[in-house]
Formats: sequence, C-alpha cells, structure tokens
Amino acid sequence: MSETQLPEGRQPALRIIPMPADTNAHGTIFGGWVMAQVDLAGSIPAFERARGPVVTVAVNSFVFKEPVFVGDVVSFYAAVVKTGHTSITVGVEVFAQRGRDGRGSVVKVTEATLTYVAIGADRKPRQLPL
Repeated sequence: MSETQLPEGRQPALRIIPMPADTNAHGTIFGGWVMAQVDLAGSIPAFERARGPVVTVAVNSFVFKEPVFVGDVVSFYAAVVKTGHTSITVGVEVFAQRGRDGRGSVVKVTEATLTYVAIGADRKPRQLPL
C-alpha cells in the first residue's frame, strides 16, 4: 500500500462513503461502483466548462491501484485537462481515507481520464462556449 496525502489546495468534486451493498464477493468495493463515481465526478467540471449538459463518450484510461473498503471516505478530484471544439477531457484522481479514528492513512486508489461531449437540447454535439 502506497500511503500519500490528499491534494492540498483543491476541493474534491465528490466525496462518498461506500456501504456493504457496494461490495463484491471478496469484500472490497466493486470496481464498477468506483467507475460510476468517477464518471459522476468527471462530469462536474465538464458540465461547468460546457456551461450545460455533457455525455460521456470515452474512458481513455482507468487504473486501479488499491482496493476500496466499506467505510473508507473516498474523495474524487477532477479537473479539465484538454478541450476540443465539442469535447472536454477530464482527469480524475481518487483517494481513500482509511479508518476515521485519526490514525488512518490516505491511499491513491484510482486514476482515470474520460472524455465528455457537450450536447444541445437536440442531444447532438454543440460547440463549447469560449
């Protein structure tokens, strides 16, 4: 386990505590649950940059580094890393705070890059505002 610290000076896009219903047969949190939360967290800066609705069009990369456990406080840090005419690429870093008794550690559990596309009322791609 590679212990680290939460990013300083940045607010997480999302924080959540996984529950027993989110576990797999091995007692750790389902990777799919983590992926869903990453998509939600990544959509927040994408929506803000697009100034409106976005849809996920690609998961460019997704790396699991450590497991997530029931009761961890999981923080998702998301930031726009690139924009195109209609697309927004967002990097998401995920950290778990283990044990909330003041002696717990922080580990980086996942990092991912996703691409979103801004859409209009017709659900078709639209130009990003300047």
